[in-house]
Amino acid sequence: MAIARAPGHADAELKEVELSRTGKLWSYTTNHYEPPEPYMSPDPFVPYTVAAVELTDERMVVLGQLDDGIDAADLEVGQEMEIVLGTLYEDDENEYLVWKWRPTQPSDRSGAGAEAA
Repeated sequence: MAIARAPGHADAELKEVELSRTGKLWSYTTNHYEPPEPYMSPDPFVPYTVAAVELTDERMVVLGQLDDGIDAADLEVGQEMEIVLGTLYEDDENEYLVWKWRPTQPSDRSGAGAEAA
């Protein structure tokens, strides 16, 4: 497993810590531009939403893509979210998984995105 280390801390001892799987949506944004390499974008590029979720117990914010099939128009800041595994991309040999966020329950705005389309 590749681990990025902070400059000046290459020899620091790392400790694995289990984090909560749920939290509250703190913020989100939809990226309408294709990120540069090494990000693996689908061809053609499809916009995607990044959610910032505050883990209640840890009081830290974790970023991740919104899970497939979830419409950003249905999100509400403060709603409960849960982390799930999703596919970032696949090649001939592997499926590359990442964590993604999805609401634990539909928001009061659910369906709003469908009306706007």
